[in-house]
Amino acid sequence: MRTDLFDFDLPPERIALRPASPRDAARMLVVQGDGVLRDRTVAELPQWLEPGDQLVVNDTKVIAAQLKGRRIGRETEPKIEATLIKRLDGSRWQALVKPAKKLAEGDTVRFGNEGRVCLLGHLDAQVEAKGQEGEVTLSFSFHGPALDQAIADLGAPPLPPYIASKRTPDDQDAADYQTMFAANEGAVAAPTAGLHFTPALEAALRGRGVDIVRLTLHVGAGTFLPVKVDDTSEHRMHSEWGCVSADAAAALNAARAKGGRIVAVGTTSLRLLESAAREDGTIQPFTGDTAIFITPGHRFRAVDILLTNFHLPRSTLFMLVSAFSGLETMKQAYAHAIAAGYRFYSYGDACLLFRAHEGREFL
Repeated sequence: MRTDLFDFDLPPERIALRPASPRDAARMLVVQGDGVLRDRTVAELPQWLEPGDQLVVNDTKVIAAQLKGRRIGRETEPKIEATLIKRLDGSRWQALVKPAKKLAEGDTVRFGNEGRVCLLGHLDAQVEAKGQEGEVTLSFSFHGPALDQAIADLGAPPLPPYIASKRTPDDQDAADYQTMFAANEGAVAAPTAGLHFTPALEAALRGRGVDIVRLTLHVGAGTFLPVKVDDTSEHRMHSEWGCVSADAAAALNAARAKGGRIVAVGTTSLRLLESAAREDGTIQPFTGDTAIFITPGHRFRAVDILLTNFHLPRSTLFMLVSAFSGLETMKQAYAHAIAAGYRFYSYGDACLLFRAHEGREFL
């Protein structure tokens, strides 16, 4: 499909720079299966679900993946910024670097932060390989837990550029940019639909008879990038590591067999569930990488309802929601959201999407 079909104009003032407080006070646009739109709040989510439904959340935890340093070992020492995007093994990470033109294979980058101590005071990495779009493979001087601690000491939360370019990230972001479910470290971007949840909302869902099932997908920075090619068939997704445990798969399959629906919290949960689903919709245990790219025409096998944020124009995520609810329906929904003052992107509001002919009538 043509990438420009997924374009739309978004006024800059619609981009949220801070989350709602409390988190479940965020607005929620309900998009019913027949295309009818309802203006609600996230706190009202339990009213739209039924006893026996299964809410699936991503329990990945965002690491301090943004590092600042300088190239060493040559005549000049230009500043280098790196955002870690995927762990390759105990000492190597794939990263996006700026300015990429200042680095060549074999160069050493020394990451450090004045006034903060990291073992020997700095962290060195060698450029092992270099890609065509600013991607490099960094081989660090530390390994395993020692490297994890060094990154935690020297790094900062990798706020998306559409937030970081408008204000300076601060200590509040370290809390705001983690979901209440965060447990397994490895993400370099938050599964942002999960940011809306509070203990009160979780209690209300359980009181409604909705169970919560956890899975893990370590979100990579590539998930949120605009698609730069003219045709979606030419786009290649970054792979991300995920895990659906045997217990999680069994719980979801058992609920489905009793008529319960699977409600994915976020596109990350949906992508992993669809990666783990058989043709008949049965979910298998899954551990490994997925690079699934969902565009209109995809046959959804595992997920019935999707809670997600509002996404960037021409992004793979807007393509995914268009596949789930229909391109024209989502264009109308986004136009309504913009006109009604909904807040967009990572710290913004949510929408609850039902597949075709799903969704109860509410006034």
